[in-house]
Amino acid sequence: MCESEEGGGCGGGGRPARAPRGGRPLKCMKCKEGPPVLIIRVGDAFCKACFKDYFVHKFRALLGKNRCIFPGEKVLLAFSGGPASSAMVRQVQEGLSREAAKKLRFKPGILFVDEGGVCGQGLEKRGEVRSQLERILRATGFPYHLVNLEEVFGLPGSILRAVSHSATDHSQSYKEAVDGFIQQQELLQCERTGGPGESLPGRLAELSIQDPSEKETAEVPGPLSISHTAELTRLFGAVKTLTAREELLQTLRNHLILHVARTSGYTKVMMGDSCTRVAVKLLTNLCLGRGAFLAGDTGFSDGRHGDVLVLRPMREYSAKEIAFYNRLFGVPAIFTPALATKAPDRASIHRLIESFLCKLQSDFPSTVSTVYRTGEKLGAAPGDDDSDGATEPERCLLCLCTLDTNVVDGSSLQSTLLSEELCQKPPLSAGSSCCEDAPTQTGCCKAPPVAGAIPPQVWLLPLLCYSCRLTIKDMSCLEPLPPYIHSEAERRRRSRAAMKQEIQEFLLEDDEAPPAS
Repeated sequence: MCESEEGGGCGGGGRPARAPRGGRPLKCMKCKEGPPVLIIRVGDAFCKACFKDYFVHKFRALLGKNRCIFPGEKVLLAFSGGPASSAMVRQVQEGLSREAAKKLRFKPGILFVDEGGVCGQGLEKRGEVRSQLERILRATGFPYHLVNLEEVFGLPGSILRAVSHSATDHSQSYKEAVDGFIQQQELLQCERTGGPGESLPGRLAELSIQDPSEKETAEVPGPLSISHTAELTRLFGAVKTLTAREELLQTLRNHLILHVARTSGYTKVMMGDSCTRVAVKLLTNLCLGRGAFLAGDTGFSDGRHGDVLVLRPMREYSAKEIAFYNRLFGVPAIFTPALATKAPDRASIHRLIESFLCKLQSDFPSTVSTVYRTGEKLGAAPGDDDSDGATEPERCLLCLCTLDTNVVDGSSLQSTLLSEELCQKPPLSAGSSCCEDAPTQTGCCKAPPVAGAIPPQVWLLPLLCYSCRLTIKDMSCLEPLPPYIHSEAERRRRSRAAMKQEIQEFLLEDDEAPPAS
């Protein structure tokens, strides 16, 4: 019979010890030496050093594979204070450091949009959050911008006009741009030192370090306007459902980010959407009727604005990986309440889809990855690419996507629009208010409509895509919308009327039948 291990029986023999089934692995799967400190997936155990290399490599590889950012470009990092955006800022910060093996060659800036006015935060609480953010952003050494969501009421109408894609096309290849950037930095270094002096490797080590004397000053918002805060509260108070509020908030936030990027000279914007967030957004947009725009809403790059390209470099990371990274390496993050904070699972479509995926992920660990990989196969619609010089397609007034309401006979959207037209309420009579059906929203309209005036819904809805129409229809009235939306809608309406007037003699009336053959 076998003796005990001390006696050299079967239990001995010098065999390497194995982890018990279902227990913790004993070695890192990459270096095979260090003790593992975390398990990302089943069987994927990493030590601390290897996990950091893995995390950094994934970020650099995604940027290097797409090559959307050319050397010397200004890139705006959309910072929300959450785990994903905080990890993104840390990756950029380390990519520009002296110790980085392959340095990043763009000039970053950070933007934080304060949404406390929508979530019901007081001025004192918003001031505390802003102070914490300033300490974190000042430590990065990057120029930063702190703006309030109330500033959307001062945006110009031009923010809703997409610039032609040809404005951002690079005439040279990525390699030529890198070579030209290196030569330019060498000349600048020689001018500063007064001669060649340092060797080429030493000069290249300084390419990605921004001179402190050349840093931009931080843009800090001034005192909050009480009138704008009241207008913002009135706007979201006119929205009936939480789903529409979240969609409207995302739209206004994107407009403000785009405005800051254009006015400050940024050509790229990095968003901190993780793989989990992308999977939730993909299913949510399908439920909200944005299936035609999934490639732009969830893809790595989104070029709908033309002159500003939106990137999502964190879309390869799951929420679990980001949480581990921030915990192990001390990445600071700030929690700011959102509209759906502490809301029940069925309060909105966004919360329902997020709860469904997270619960399914706990039992089936490949759920989020499967949804994400499926969405990765989607491509942009042919109408979204106008780089061939064709006529600019009509775009939605709010999300700037190509309109998907130009339906053909027999389509499901045509049936939906016909049903809505047959079931709609009779038009408002002269002197009545659009808020009479919403007693809780009294006073949201500035004045009753003038007799003979066209209601805003009549000329605003044709300028929107199907999903944005659903958001607008959930509003009790449209008067609280920011002025730049009304001005741009009026400009487009007059432009259409002028165009129709020019071709009036070539049009057939609806009651005029074509001649029989």
